[in-house]
Amino acid sequence: MPVPEILKDRLTIPAVAAPLFIISNPKLVLAQCKAGVVGSFLALNARPAEQLDDWLAEITEELADYQSKR
Repeated sequence: MPVPEILKDRLTIPAVAAPLFIISNPKLVLAQCKAGVVGSFLALNARPAEQLDDWLAEITEELADYQSKR
């Protein structure tokens, strides 16, 4: 199976880090992504639910900043 175009220049290896209940959070996802794998977390880990938008914004902004410095 070919690697999707959006991931081609971003992955060190074609791997996805499994989301972990409670443990996965933006810091872990960011570390995974910066290491060259697809980071992930369960939406349920963001509690209260309103925190999910903040987490997604944090990840998006920090990864954009990281990519701009590469």
